[in-house]
Parts: sequence; C-alpha cells; structure tokens
Amino acid sequence: MPTKPPIDPRHSAIYLGRRFFQVAHSAAAEAHADIGLSPLEFGVLFQLHDRPGVDQNTLAERLALDRTTTSTTVLKLEQLGLIRRDVNRSDRRARILRLAPAGVALYASHRPKAQAAQQRVLSVLTSAERKQLAELLTRVIDANQHYLQPGMIRPRRAKVKPAVDR
Repeated sequence: MPTKPPIDPRHSAIYLGRRFFQVAHSAAAEAHADIGLSPLEFGVLFQLHDRPGVDQNTLAERLALDRTTTSTTVLKLEQLGLIRRDVNRSDRRARILRLAPAGVALYASHRPKAQAAQQRVLSVLTSAERKQLAELLTRVIDANQHYLQPGMIRPRRAKVKPAVDR
C-alpha cells in the first residue's frame, strides 16, 4: 500500500494562520515600541476610540480575552493615564471605559504608525487581494466563534504519564 506524502506545513491553514499572526504581531509591536505599549494594549485604545463607553466585559468579548487579562490590561492603561474607568450608573458593579485625553492624543499620534505597519505587511498584495484576504479571514472567524471564547487560546495540556522502566 503506497504511503501518502507528508503534508507540507506551508499549505496548512492553521500553520499559515499562526505564522501570519507572528508577522502581524511583530509589525504592530515594532510600530508601538517607542510608546511602550503592546499590540494588545494599543488594540484596547483602538476599541475605546471607535466604541467609547463599553464595559470591561464587552471589551473582553470583543477582543476574545479572559477577565484577568482584560482587568490587568485596563488597569495598566488607567495607571498610565490613557483610559478612564467610571462606575456604570445602571450597574454599579460594572465599569464603563473611555479614553482619557492623553489616550486620545496617543491614539491619534500612533494610529498612522499602526496603519503603516499594516500596509508594510500587506504590501505584497494588490488592493483587491487585501480586500479578499480580509473577507476570507472574516468569514473563517465568523464561522468559528466558538473558538474565540476566553480560555480557548491556552487549552489545558493532557497529562502525560511517565514511562515506567522495567
């Protein structure tokens, strides 16, 4: 029985997705290195700029983050004076998030750097290909929302039983 040739990892969508994430994340990190924010932290500024007044749980859902990561990130940005957390008048347990004036200014000054980083990464594609890539990625993501639940990024590893020498 003939054996199947090994699968070339360069043709695996999951492998390619991981590599694309590495490229995109590195380009974003490079774009914001001078302000000391991670891509995730700048992503929070982006979300709050475009959709101010959300609570932390909604922010966590939009970024597919667990509550701990969201709280830690929000706290750091608040301590830096970039965002404000206000008590939600309709639910005193919830916090409403908005950019502080310093956050608005920082976002405005660094958004062009983020856009330039994205343009550099995608410069090998035509305008139509960029649009198609975004549409295809959106379709795959929308069809697989169950994988975007908090905690799914770091699945628990199965316990491996040690081999017993005999």
